[in-house]
Amino acid sequence: MNRLAKETSPYLLQHKGNPVDWYPWGEEAFARAKAEDKPILLSVGYSACHWCHVMERESFEDSEIARLMNELFVNIKVDREERPDVDQIYMQAVQAMTGHGGWPMTVFLTPDGVPFYGGTYFPPVERQGMPAFPRLLRSVADAYRDRRAEVLQSGRQLVEQMAQGERLRTSATLLTHDILLEAFQGISGEFDERDGGIGRAPKFPQPMIWDFVLRFWRRTGNPTALEMLKLTLTRMARGGMYDQLGGGFHRYSVDGQWLVPHFEKMLYDNGQLARLYLDAWLATGDQEYRRVAEETLDYVLREMTHPEGGFYSSQDADSEGEEGKFFVWTPEEIRASLGDSEETRVALRYWGVEDGPNFEGKSILWVPREPSEEREADAIAKARKRLYEVRERRVHPGRDDKVLAAWNGLACRAFAEAGRALNRPDYTRAAVKNIAFVLSSMRKDGRLLRSWKDGEAKLLGYLEDYAMTADACLAVYEATFDRRWLDEARGLADEILRLFWDKEKEVFFDTGADHEQLVVRPRNLFDNAVPCGSSVTGEVLFRLAVLTGEEGYESHALRALRPLADLMTRHPTGFGRFLCSLDFHLGPVSEVALVWPPGKNGLEPLLTEVFGRYLPNRVVVGCVDEETSARAGIPLLESRPLVGGKATAYVCQRYVCQAPTTDPEELARQLET
Repeated sequence: MNRLAKETSPYLLQHKGNPVDWYPWGEEAFARAKAEDKPILLSVGYSACHWCHVMERESFEDSEIARLMNELFVNIKVDREERPDVDQIYMQAVQAMTGHGGWPMTVFLTPDGVPFYGGTYFPPVERQGMPAFPRLLRSVADAYRDRRAEVLQSGRQLVEQMAQGERLRTSATLLTHDILLEAFQGISGEFDERDGGIGRAPKFPQPMIWDFVLRFWRRTGNPTALEMLKLTLTRMARGGMYDQLGGGFHRYSVDGQWLVPHFEKMLYDNGQLARLYLDAWLATGDQEYRRVAEETLDYVLREMTHPEGGFYSSQDADSEGEEGKFFVWTPEEIRASLGDSEETRVALRYWGVEDGPNFEGKSILWVPREPSEEREADAIAKARKRLYEVRERRVHPGRDDKVLAAWNGLACRAFAEAGRALNRPDYTRAAVKNIAFVLSSMRKDGRLLRSWKDGEAKLLGYLEDYAMTADACLAVYEATFDRRWLDEARGLADEILRLFWDKEKEVFFDTGADHEQLVVRPRNLFDNAVPCGSSVTGEVLFRLAVLTGEEGYESHALRALRPLADLMTRHPTGFGRFLCSLDFHLGPVSEVALVWPPGKNGLEPLLTEVFGRYLPNRVVVGCVDEETSARAGIPLLESRPLVGGKATAYVCQRYVCQAPTTDPEELARQLET
């Protein structure tokens, strides 16, 4: 066992038996590198990464390669999900050096942490133009020994280049509706009109972009926006990227048809996509979208939830050492499971299996044709249930069971919103249990922590952890009207301003003022698979400004957003959540206050009107009429009496309020005005 045996990260523990003398990221490794004047080999990956497993089997478990690594370098292994700061800094370096990035990531550093060479996957022997890993190790070590001045100079120049990001200054472009229009036009230009999605292949779900496109349709009524969204969501839901038996989405599709996925399942994808499909159902009434949203959330509850309420991080792509083995089928396996029947023939056709294998001699289930009418629905439902039961007896993919605060925030918000919109109390309970777990088990001395596993929470929380947890608190407040969660959101926002806001540069950094000093202080400005901390922070602050009347929240959000105006129009696919935040800021925002008597007389029909429609720019507050403490500090609830002793709704926009109403139909009219 090497030093990783003492870690909690499932990814690091996967490497505890390697002959490589791995260190976790920390002072011990850097001290040794300085003492022995050795460069550092930094290897970054994550538990569900297929090619990370390949490089481990090929190189890190090879005794001769491990001997070279131990002799020439101090070796550090990092879980990118635990340490997004380290991952971001050195991924930026690798992209600058090579023009591309990915995982596994391999970076060579000076003992001071300065990167001077890097790449991603390296094979054990020369292959497809990639150098053999052993030869690369010797070459890098020789360069560090024999051309030290050149190595140090190039490293310093690279770090200076990486630090430029914090110098972004206010754009001359005003924050207007024109930005949203130009961004939509940019997205339209990259849209795949045949299969939906952005670009050709590989194809990622990019839920933040489609969240923005749906908002744009709501704002403008542009029919093209809605058609783009519907084509994308329908093709994704019917593709192999969606688990047709168990629900939930795989990480991305390697082709342009959403057919062959990278089989790992990530919590962040499923949390965001469940919300997107929920919103699409609210906007269109398409029952397929509702089904996908519920199946995705049910998958998370069933397979990705700790008994105490935390949500796990991911499921592996591999089982029994083979990528996708758990998910694929042969016709013979399906016939053996379902028998020789009409139901079997319907299933083989419906999931495209009769068309022949589509993945290494077997079939990924997908829906290549427009489904037939109701006559097939019962047969498919029965076949799905039976095949799922059979699949459950297979060896399951590995699961990364650490709990990450940021990713839990994404999923928690989905459960909270779905609980209200779908009238699913089980989803609301899951959201409440989750946020209570994060805020109790993942805080120490008031400081939110990043990661939890087996009863141990560690690593100072990043901006994204604070922002996404606060975002979830606001959603849980709207789902329950329990004042605690609004207060928690406000407390987290205040901590964001204290720990992550730089008054001099007027930017949010990803690491807190109390974080360890790295070669640069990371500041991610792009919404990738996970929204960046700054974009979620902006939306949280805008919402809190409406809820509390505190202008300081809006002021900070605007100062962080304005410098990005030009970037949002030029590169909209990298700023999806920022665009959603801007859409909220530009409004109009529907401000809804609900008050009700102790018996909740007339409340449920009002709730159905408020939460049963697509209103992305909406804040809702509520309390029992007699609970004066629940009104304190919430201007929207001040001087809001009952009308006729019944539950009453107040709807306001842009500082103008409509007449209070107890009538659901009148409330519907006011909300759609």
